[in-house]
Amino acid sequence: MLFLVAALLLLGVVLGAVAHAPLTFSLVVGAVIAVWLGVFALRELQGRDRGTSAH
Repeated sequence: MLFLVAALLLLGVVLGAVAHAPLTFSLVVGAVIAVWLGVFALRELQGRDRGTSAH
């Protein structure tokens, strides 16, 4: 429960910061995060296909 409260608090802080940032900055940062998550997902899928973990 405490983890959920902390996560929601952090989400509120991040969304508040994005609301005051310029739109182009927010879009660039969003694109960087999306690419990062995509690379992570691909690495995880490749690790499962080999039958070993990615670590």
